[in-house]
Amino acid sequence: MSMGMVGCLGDIVFTVSDRTIETINNVTWSGSARYATHQRHGTHALTEFTGLDPDKMTFDIVLSAYLGVDPIAEVVKLWNYERGGIAVPLVIGNKGYGKYRWSVLDHKMKMETYDGRGNVTSATVSVSLQEYLRG
Repeated sequence: MSMGMVGCLGDIVFTVSDRTIETINNVTWSGSARYATHQRHGTHALTEFTGLDPDKMTFDIVLSAYLGVDPIAEVVKLWNYERGGIAVPLVIGNKGYGKYRWSVLDHKMKMETYDGRGNVTSATVSVSLQEYLRG
């Protein structure tokens, strides 16, 4: 069996192998700066750079029981990070992203197929992260 680790978000491992596929798609990494605007009488306002907001990252995770992954078990890991305020590392390929770790801001699970008992067998989960920085 050939196997390649695509990356991970904490304990959620993105892999591609002969029997298992759990991948990420549509990765977007964004950042922004903050500016204060100081109004002046009779002339142009002044702008002042006041700092940087934490970076944000969004992506979709493709989950399928038909490809060796339990969709609900993987989403429970996300829920635990999100609801517990747990900051986790993000690795794609062999590169760590961000300055430290990432917090799960929110997730949306699009449930696509079910088995005869109503269990989710495939889903795409859209995840929004915010960089967690140490003081």
